[in-house]
Amino acid sequence: MFASSYSGTVHGIDGMVVTVETDIANGLPQFDLVGLGGSAVKEARDRVRAALRNAGFDYPMQRITVNLAPADQRKEGSGFDLAIAFGILLASKQITPRSEQILILGELALDGSLRPVTGVLPILLEAKRNGFTHVILPEQNAAEAQLVDIIVLPAVTMREAVHYWSNGLTVDRNNEVRQINSNNQIKQGNTADFTDVYGQHFVKRGLEIAAAGFHNVILVGPPGSGKTLLATCLPGIMPQMTMDESYEVTKIYSIAGHLTRAGGLIEERPFRSPHHTITATALIGGGTQIPRPGECSLSHGGILFLDEMPEFSRHVLEVLRQPLEAGVVTIGRAKRVFTFPARFLLIGSCNPCPCGFFAARDQQACSCTPQQIQKYRSKLSGPLLDRIDLHLEVPRVPVHLLHKRTAEESSKTIQQRVEQARSIQLARYSQRTSYPFNSGMSGEELRCFARLDKEGQEMLQLAFETLGLSARAYDRIVKVARTIADLEGAEGIEAAHVAEAIRYRALDRAISF
Repeated sequence: MFASSYSGTVHGIDGMVVTVETDIANGLPQFDLVGLGGSAVKEARDRVRAALRNAGFDYPMQRITVNLAPADQRKEGSGFDLAIAFGILLASKQITPRSEQILILGELALDGSLRPVTGVLPILLEAKRNGFTHVILPEQNAAEAQLVDIIVLPAVTMREAVHYWSNGLTVDRNNEVRQINSNNQIKQGNTADFTDVYGQHFVKRGLEIAAAGFHNVILVGPPGSGKTLLATCLPGIMPQMTMDESYEVTKIYSIAGHLTRAGGLIEERPFRSPHHTITATALIGGGTQIPRPGECSLSHGGILFLDEMPEFSRHVLEVLRQPLEAGVVTIGRAKRVFTFPARFLLIGSCNPCPCGFFAARDQQACSCTPQQIQKYRSKLSGPLLDRIDLHLEVPRVPVHLLHKRTAEESSKTIQQRVEQARSIQLARYSQRTSYPFNSGMSGEELRCFARLDKEGQEMLQLAFETLGLSARAYDRIVKVARTIADLEGAEGIEAAHVAEAIRYRALDRAISF
């Protein structure tokens, strides 16, 4: 007897509906699972056999063949278990087919209970596009599934899943899933507030510009000057995410398995801070068969903080070039190329030299040799620094400010100005489908929205010739000037805005680094 059920898997960031074809024929008892499945998929035969028996169903002592179609696409994960079990029950006529389009997801425990799976949101979005109206899945994934306009049937055990199938595909009133409109999964805890950062007004201004225009930034200063504290304050002034941004970030975290049982929509911008021992694969994403998102993609729509950047491997830092320029990560495999979104705000920190006191004012003398300084600086290549819009010098905080401990301007106040600048950009880039920030301006948008007056052009030309700027650095200065003008509420870019943008190219001026 032949029967079909439907399940799903993830390829890159997108879902894919998989048809589970089951055939039961006379012959010696055997279970063949085909369709280019990975190790976890192949092991499903043992989980399904034990779960069916322990849940009280009959396991056919015949030749069972299960095909996962399309058979030419690689499939990974344990989410096919429940659909395979349903296929066996249908083919053995223990349950009857239904006319509705029903997707079935879930990993089976040996006792017949269901365990949660990853990638539910992108799979259900694809299923919805393909006309599916119902989904049966583990109760732990129910809140995430509620984000899609589809009837969700959450089950704790396979018995309960079969009950849904056989009794009208309705949720019992006592087991009704609570509708969750939003639930911040990626909580950063009590983020630092700028009110606790004494002095550093120049750096705060730079970070405000970075948040308003989504500009990359690097902080350069001696040890103890507050670089890490300033970086951890940045999430508190970031603009709120749009609904499209929230869905895209939630999809990435669903694929990576970082959504908890509470599920729901991520509304808080991610803040990722990997250790300097991270590998290039962990940072950019990858895997042996089907790549998974790395820290760059997990930071999409939010902040990627690299503390002490020169301590990272140079090879690891260089892989950031593509996402910083294109906003995506492209990973090639033999049969397919995977693309992950990776539009993040990079904030890095570093010392001016290994000891940290090179060219420091009123500080102890630098103990590093020229060779040590050169080796330390070489970790940050010119092309990488060229992609960073704001280079901010962070001096030591004067002791009299620490004595006073006067409360500074709060993050909430700064965020209000950032939101105002963001609203200007949303209106300006209303035709753009994604990423409505000044840092993402194309060449055509630069010509339309970032024209300089004669004085600004002369000032930027002088800086271009004096500092030896590249064409990329030129454009980035103009984009920063556009953000400064937005913060001031100015319609056009004035010479003062250009002058301030040039001030934030400290590494080009070679003052401290």
